[in-house]
Amino acid sequence: MKKEIRKNIEKGILFGLICAVMLSFSRFDARCDELRHGVLRLHILANSDSEADQQLKLKVRDRILEVTSGYFSESDSLEDAICIAKSNIGKITAAAQETINASGYNYKVNASIEENYFDNRVYEDFTLPAGVYNSLTVRIGKAEGHNWWCVVFPGVCLPAAQKDSLQKSVSKDSAGVAKSAAKYKLKFKTAEIYEKIRHKFSKK
Repeated sequence: MKKEIRKNIEKGILFGLICAVMLSFSRFDARCDELRHGVLRLHILANSDSEADQQLKLKVRDRILEVTSGYFSESDSLEDAICIAKSNIGKITAAAQETINASGYNYKVNASIEENYFDNRVYEDFTLPAGVYNSLTVRIGKAEGHNWWCVVFPGVCLPAAQKDSLQKSVSKDSAGVAKSAAKYKLKFKTAEIYEKIRHKFSKK
């Protein structure tokens, strides 16, 4: 009888621990989800992985950041930032194409607003969790080379003096998660595995 009671107590404790872990992860994932739906990423894909094409990608990056530097400063929401990006997509494309042609290449460039999957990514002093994000995507030529990315809303790609805080678009708690990657290392990895599986099955 005592053994049975002890087993029931142990099962209860184990169940309680499992529930606590699941609840903790659920709260963490909710904050990650707010990050995924609170930023607009800039995603530039190089024509290839050759050194020349990778250098060209960086030139295009610099030009796009220059052109868009004032676009999103007055944006109060992701929806507003996406609307601004869409209305200026022609100017962004033209600026990228001019940079490519001036550098002696005839690659065509394509820019669009898309939803793309990203793994966990570290950018300077914060980390964005894996998942599907809205992105201003710029493809150079065949777009088969390594990509470059950052966040244009809030403007964390801009020079330090002009940088926005993540709290411009997400809560203090969610911004805290992004800036505490070491503290949430295991949870970030767990979330990445979960998002990869979910993204894989969503494509079927």
